[in-house]
Amino acid sequence: MLIARLIADTATRETRLDALAVALRAQGIALATADLLADGETLELRFSDGAAETVLAALDRFFAPADMLVSQGPITLPQVFVSDMDSTMIGQECIDELADYAGIKPQIAAITERAMQGELDFSAALRERVALLEGLEQGAISACLAERIRPEPGARTLVATLAASGVRTVLVTGGFHHFADPVGSMLGFDRVVGNRLEVAGGRLTGRLVGEITDSAVKAAVLREEAAGGRISLATGDGANDIPMLSAATYGFAYRAKPKARAAANGRIDRGDLTAVLGLLGIPRNNWCEG
Repeated sequence: MLIARLIADTATRETRLDALAVALRAQGIALATADLLADGETLELRFSDGAAETVLAALDRFFAPADMLVSQGPITLPQVFVSDMDSTMIGQECIDELADYAGIKPQIAAITERAMQGELDFSAALRERVALLEGLEQGAISACLAERIRPEPGARTLVATLAASGVRTVLVTGGFHHFADPVGSMLGFDRVVGNRLEVAGGRLTGRLVGEITDSAVKAAVLREEAAGGRISLATGDGANDIPMLSAATYGFAYRAKPKARAAANGRIDRGDLTAVLGLLGIPRNNWCEG
């Protein structure tokens, strides 16, 4: 049984639902039931057969912009949550904001955007950007954290609610521990995985310390945390998140780049991060403020 959950504008919902059913029937997919969940906002659709990709494409066609999740079986509470940081749990790309303190934000941001779109090798692009920060005073990191870095709407509630439900939470980022550790602490994550900037004499050296946290490492962290068949949830937005999103039971692309969005079986395009809670079926009166 293929199950889809959808949060979309309610105007003409029934008309669009009828059009969805007709379009999918033409592709051999029958809509079995359509029910509004107890929150009065989330629509659950059940299909007797079909591919998740086909249903996602049809939901996009008739309901975009919307928040959605398509699952091959019953949707249940995950046991582990693994999330990207930049442009997902926080609204910024830390390296771009840090580069502004060095006066080279446009140059670095252009490389970041191409890496997120999947046009550049992530590790090479990261090393290139970090090298451009050579000589920047370490104090710029603290200033950047205080002045620029803010959580995405719903991030605190999402993490706090999952944690209160017994879900293990992990922040894994292609960014830097200098940012991820305080962000992880602020949002309440149990574990943080990221890259380390090398610092000497109070300044950045333009190099990294240790292994780079790239797409393969992100996916490996998810598989490690989900070992033993644990139900997993992941959120991300860029090409570096694709293997992690694909490996998760519920992989949510949050306001994501096209390649990452296409790889996910969950998509948040309309609401904030609390839409994940609604699509998982967690009642609003069980949500926790972080």
